[in-house]
Amino acid sequence: MSNAILIIAHAPLAQALRLCALHVFPDAAADIGALDVCPGAPPEETLALARAALAGLPGAGVLVLTDIVGATPCNVAQRLTADARTRLIAGANLPMLLRALTYRNQPLAEQAARALAGGAQGVMPVEAVPPAAIAAAEQAKGDYR
Repeated sequence: MSNAILIIAHAPLAQALRLCALHVFPDAAADIGALDVCPGAPPEETLALARAALAGLPGAGVLVLTDIVGATPCNVAQRLTADARTRLIAGANLPMLLRALTYRNQPLAEQAARALAGGAQGVMPVEAVPPAAIAAAEQAKGDYR
């Protein structure tokens, strides 16, 4: 049985990440939960919603992803993930989520380690490509047809 993933983040990030992941893994809809934390939402109310979201997920374990350490979504997630069935990672990004989905059939600790690595490896500087280089590449493609 695979692990599920629960994203708890500031609105609208949790749902946005879930929807992006479903473009790549459309079959994973049942395995990904998302809880958007709205500004001013009471932490106890958010915790109740998070508990309900966690309870509704299938799987042997649940990897919980949150956005910022110290903010309400992460604080709620910390209170939610006190048992061995869960792991928590802060700093959620799309590469992290995609890696977590790729390895959702692995043991939870392995999935969490892979997700953490994917999140870190997905952040890098990218240099701009000058328009002239793009035009030259397009022209080169045309030369081989």
